[in-house]
Amino acid sequence: MARVPVLIVEDDADIANLIRFHLEREGFATRIAASGTAALAAVEREPPQAILLDIMLPDLDGFDVCRRLKRGAATRDIPIVMVTSKGEESDVVVGLELGAEDYITKPFSPKVLVARVRAVLRRHEPEPTGQISLAGGDMLIDPARHAVRIHGEEVELTLTQYKLLAYLASRPGFVRTRDQMVAAVRGEDAVLSSRAIDVHIAALRAKLGAMGEIVETVRGVGYRLSDQRPASLR
Repeated sequence: MARVPVLIVEDDADIANLIRFHLEREGFATRIAASGTAALAAVEREPPQAILLDIMLPDLDGFDVCRRLKRGAATRDIPIVMVTSKGEESDVVVGLELGAEDYITKPFSPKVLVARVRAVLRRHEPEPTGQISLAGGDMLIDPARHAVRIHGEEVELTLTQYKLLAYLASRPGFVRTRDQMVAAVRGEDAVLSSRAIDVHIAALRAKLGAMGEIVETVRGVGYRLSDQRPASLR
């Protein structure tokens, strides 16, 4: 399996090598750029699938690098995670408004950093073009129309409810944490939080009726979608 390329933009060699070590241990391929100018040149030569971007750089700062990348037709869709010691709320807001996907402050947990990279990559996976069949064909999810049908009848869901269901259905049987679910639908609900996920899931189950049983709670972790027909419908 090909290793996913990630560009690390960091002028502190110790931090850059620490990030490289943990990403490569998890199967990523990495390159390091020690300045904003070097980062832009590296992206132009070989666009990565994700960028970890420091703000405090010796020439162009991270905000400027992000701004330039998001203006380019060939680079605007590359997900950027800002990794920096500038953790003030105003800096976070500027980074996100420029188009960064996420924001991690130093010092950071390497495990959290790797998880955040995986999360932004998942959000950029192409949506399936075909219908997703669940519960023995009793439920169909149509990504092209953002529609859900149970026994041929369309179920009226909010966009957030649909996004959550589609995200769980993308990998039936796999547990998704609340934070992963927030990340998957970020931008669709400005006030969505990890605890708000429980409220949306409860509403989703209610709208799915008996089929709502396939949305399973994994205590202390999050949710998963069973691909089995609910016992009450067998």
